[in-house]
Amino acid sequence: MSTVTEIEVAIARLPRQELWRLKVHLDRRCEADWDAQVEEDARSGRPLDRLAQKATADFKAGRCKALP
Repeated sequence: MSTVTEIEVAIARLPRQELWRLKVHLDRRCEADWDAQVEEDARSGRPLDRLAQKATADFKAGRCKALP
């Protein structure tokens, strides 16, 4: 049995209050990991500025379609 499967089984057995406590913990962990990834990307020179500039240029050049 994999570790993930074991964890899923253990989670299924948690009382409701403990399940919600775990959810809060995981939400905070995921948010912290996301923030760290964004910071790492910005430091490594992979910010979204270049994509935003291209999107703006495409819009100004009429290369965009309205969403339905």
